[in-house]
Amino acid sequence: MSMPAPSTLAAGALRLGFLPVWRRNFLVWRKLALPSVLGNLADPLIYMLGLGYGLGAMLPSVDGQPYVAFLASGMVCASTMNAATFEALYSAFSRMHVQKTWEAILNTPLGLADVVAGELFWAATKSLFSGSAILIVITALGLSNGPLLFWALPAIALTGLAFAALGLIWNALAPSYDFFMYYFTLFITPMTLISGVFFPTDQLPGWLASLGAWLPLAQGVALVRPLLAGQIPADALIHVMALLATTAVAFAIALRLTRRRLLK
Repeated sequence: MSMPAPSTLAAGALRLGFLPVWRRNFLVWRKLALPSVLGNLADPLIYMLGLGYGLGAMLPSVDGQPYVAFLASGMVCASTMNAATFEALYSAFSRMHVQKTWEAILNTPLGLADVVAGELFWAATKSLFSGSAILIVITALGLSNGPLLFWALPAIALTGLAFAALGLIWNALAPSYDFFMYYFTLFITPMTLISGVFFPTDQLPGWLASLGAWLPLAQGVALVRPLLAGQIPADALIHVMALLATTAVAFAIALRLTRRRLLK
């Protein structure tokens, strides 16, 4: 199968070649939209109710807010990360390797960059749905403060893009579904524990806190948590640029690895 010449994420986005791929995935998902959203809500809600109200009742305030509110903002980012990651791994792998959907699309005028970009933006869209659903629940529970929470939506979208791009790298390398467990065990789970989701990172050893601050989940938390508390995030531009840079670099790597895989 011949492949088109490489193109950048920006160029692919500008010519909107990814939109048919995005739309195809959306139409398939729409048939099971409600169970999908409810499924994404279950895990973070369990953490919020169990840890937030249970453990939180025994803890003092954290950074001037109740622990349940502190945890809620972290769970928005963690839910966004998980939704983007699952879509970029399991669902994308199914379409690429099992169902041969990508192969069928590549027999149309669309190119590989369009397919991978479509998967990127679709995974980010699903993560936005998931993060927004958690945000609605948090607002209904009175755990957000002020109109700045609406600015959390772009932060959720950026976080989803970064993790979708990172997941597509692993998707390009995976020989089977079992391979994804390494990604969760060695990257996703440790990152969740050191990125400020469950507790402030200043509780960690200095070197570990510094490491965690560079991770994409920490960038999302640093944006979303102040916004839900009604505050403007410190160094917001730095966090935004870090997430955009992660997306761009990871997408370029994912596209190159996917091209190499499909050309074998």
